[in-house]
Amino acid sequence: MRKDRIEQLQSMLDSLSLMPNKALGQNFLVDDVAISRILDAADVRGQAVLEIGPGAGALTEGLLQRAKTVAAVEIDARMCALLRARFGNALLLYNEDFLKTDLSAIHRALCGGAFCVTGNLPYYITTPVCMRLLTSELPISRMTLMVQQEAAVRFFALPGARVYGPMSVLTQVYYTPSRVMELSPESYYPQPDVNSSVVTLLRNAQPFLSNLASLLKACFAMRRKTIANNLKGYGGKQPAMDALAACGIAPAARAETLAPEQFVQLCEQL
Repeated sequence: MRKDRIEQLQSMLDSLSLMPNKALGQNFLVDDVAISRILDAADVRGQAVLEIGPGAGALTEGLLQRAKTVAAVEIDARMCALLRARFGNALLLYNEDFLKTDLSAIHRALCGGAFCVTGNLPYYITTPVCMRLLTSELPISRMTLMVQQEAAVRFFALPGARVYGPMSVLTQVYYTPSRVMELSPESYYPQPDVNSSVVTLLRNAQPFLSNLASLLKACFAMRRKTIANNLKGYGGKQPAMDALAACGIAPAARAETLAPEQFVQLCEQL
């Protein structure tokens, strides 16, 4: 099955004289079992979907069969030509850099209501892509993301863990994360040098806090400093001390020791 899909992919690429672009992190999913499980986990039936980095369309095909509407953001114009040849006007395709694209405009084009996100995220921009999604304040009901295994750990990291940081807090404040499956390099063509994980993030009822991301950036700016010192430049020393006292947080505590709900309390106080 994998061999057949690789041959099919190579034929599509050859028809347009294309080669995978290593600089753009193009590792195409060629595992039929994985594709089926990811589509099931995405649970997009009858919904609007935004796909990030569709590449040659391994997931796009199934998304179009299941979803109400599918928009895709692909930075590579060559891959956009392939996607247009495959799917025509059935796919709302944006040949843009996801980190710069107008997400609100895409949201309006999709439906204007709640929507899902899927993506096989390039390893070199996983963090900025995830942070943009987590701070967009758009009604994203569910995310199903393929990321480098080391990056996936951050969604689930608990206070005190080495990788616990703003992405961990934002994920756990707004979403319930769960693991779907692990993927070896053999699931891709060409094969990457690392293992990947598929995770889903299911939106909870916590309202968006417009200043939470900036608060986390300040709190984690210098991990070895106390939270009181890191917050001095955020809103002034005294407001910071008052907010910490109101939340029962010791000024000498470090950000990496605070639970997500404590950051929510602190955010509301400030």
